[in-house]
Amino acid sequence: MPLFSIDTHGSLDPYRSQEWLLTNGLGGFAASSVVGCNSRRYHGVLCAATLPPVGRIMVVNRIGEIVYLDGDEKQMHELSITQCRDCFHPRGDQLLRRFELDETAKWEFDVQGVKVIKELQLVWMKNIAGVRYQVDPGRKRHVRLALLPFVSLRDFHSERKAGGTQFNIESSERRGIVRNPGNPHSAFVTADAGKFVQGGDWWYDNFYQVEADRGLDCFEDLYTPGRFIAEGDGPFSITLWLSLEAIEPMNWDGELKRRRETIAAAERAPDGSVDQRRLARAANDFVVYRKAPNGSDGSTVVAGYPWFSDWGRDTMISLPGLLLTTGRFQQARQVLGVFAEYVSEGMIPNRFDDYTNEPSYNTVDASLWFIHAVFEYLRLSKDIATFEQKLRPACQAILDGYRHGTRYHIAMDESDGLITQGDAQTQLTWMDAKCDGTAFTPRQGKAVEINALWYHALMLMQQMDLAGRVRDSFRKAYWISPFRGLCDVVNGDYRDNAIRPNQIFAASLPNSPLTDAQQAAVVEVVRRELLTPMGLRTLSASDPGFRGRYGGSPWDRDSAYHNGTVWPWLIGPFLSAYLRVNNNSPKAIEQAKRWLRPLVTQMQQFSIGQIPEICEGSPPHVPKGCPAQAWSVAEVLRLAVQIGM
Repeated sequence: MPLFSIDTHGSLDPYRSQEWLLTNGLGGFAASSVVGCNSRRYHGVLCAATLPPVGRIMVVNRIGEIVYLDGDEKQMHELSITQCRDCFHPRGDQLLRRFELDETAKWEFDVQGVKVIKELQLVWMKNIAGVRYQVDPGRKRHVRLALLPFVSLRDFHSERKAGGTQFNIESSERRGIVRNPGNPHSAFVTADAGKFVQGGDWWYDNFYQVEADRGLDCFEDLYTPGRFIAEGDGPFSITLWLSLEAIEPMNWDGELKRRRETIAAAERAPDGSVDQRRLARAANDFVVYRKAPNGSDGSTVVAGYPWFSDWGRDTMISLPGLLLTTGRFQQARQVLGVFAEYVSEGMIPNRFDDYTNEPSYNTVDASLWFIHAVFEYLRLSKDIATFEQKLRPACQAILDGYRHGTRYHIAMDESDGLITQGDAQTQLTWMDAKCDGTAFTPRQGKAVEINALWYHALMLMQQMDLAGRVRDSFRKAYWISPFRGLCDVVNGDYRDNAIRPNQIFAASLPNSPLTDAQQAAVVEVVRRELLTPMGLRTLSASDPGFRGRYGGSPWDRDSAYHNGTVWPWLIGPFLSAYLRVNNNSPKAIEQAKRWLRPLVTQMQQFSIGQIPEICEGSPPHVPKGCPAQAWSVAEVLRLAVQIGM
């Protein structure tokens, strides 16, 4: 049985708002809506990672499918669906009966009693997609299937426009090639049956609803080089293989078997439950190969699909759930090793450039999360050799950099031992939304979670004298009251008393600078003010600055991003803290399961098989932002395993 199965019954809604994702282990992917209507510029059959896991280009956006019955060329039954400027056309959703997602994405169509099964797989560790069509007339009748690949061959962050674009076509009996002079990449479409009929044509004004909702360019022109034709009087099949270079048709079942064997251990749920199987499958999407410019190739973690690359902060927060919970210690070692190689002035990179792969150092917390991830790796893997030879020196370099000062005014204040950072122009914490020079959550100074992480890191590295001083300073600087918990930022005489989720880390990390009573108070404040079925709000709904809706232009979205918007990944630290202050009692574990359940359930309702980046702060907490986010999945998986859900 597939992990996810949805009966659509020929309906358009809500299925055009439900998204699915397949990945190839390189950072490449395929994605769209359940009914196959592309609503984002990032939706497509093959988005290839040409410099893994980045350098991503959209090769083939969709395939148009036309069924002709009994030689009647005048009646076209189209399986695809496209939103145009003023309408949906064609309306393949009316013929769709079921969608399934597991190792492949599968659609079942009924065309006047003719059964057509479309199935998509991404070849593991290759920028190749296969799309197979199996046609069963049910009784003797002639069926003709025409397949039109629609190509954009462009950067995945943009849209293709017909004006100024010159595509050239090369073809043979079963292959169509689209080349763009001056572009190093070409689109190859190769069939294992039928024939290719050349006929280049542009289809204009394909409309992307989500991009329109985000205030971005939402129209694209797509090019088809022709059509592949297959036909028969009985059951037949045809498979199209999409690639960036010339290949021969591949063995469908053989490639699926290779994928299963390669990642079977990674996707095996720790206890075999359906929930954990689904979460483990989702987790595997984010663990990818990185080709590093310095030669230290290995594994890394893509922060989210479809538009993020591997970010240092997200990687380190995600690593325990994605890799350690699932026992993938070799890949965890590779991930930590790659980032250890890039420690510079006491900092790990927060991101690698989408095009050059060069590291960028612009965060205060990623390096501290690295230390946490390293010690979690040591605790669970018992790999003392790697820790001593490679990881401990990197951790020590981070502590030294923070004590003596590094980029962006990140330094320890000698008067109290706390870490201060940033200025009015920088956004160095995870609440980093900034648009047109405006920082929407300015947190320069001594941020509460940074110093909770700092204390935790000092304890892990056995810097006991300094840790004791930091503990005392932390309580003095941040504690407000049992009713309000901790303040968010201290900057000189200024204290930001807004109720935000950042204080939860002072109670969730293994080493807490707070007393037991203070930890319990923080958990209760966060529960009362910030907890929702989809995670924690980033600002209390009672705050004048609360933004309950997320949408509109980049300015509107960024202003709400950390001012009320719900982040699912924060359920992890909240439940860790809740279980701790309640001594992991059976009653607390059952309550934790109830709080975690909605996030697992939504995997069948919104982002099919995944957990989104954010949700709106006000009910019904509609998913927004990136539809598949690494740390959302990682923290839900980590807690699901911990509490046995």
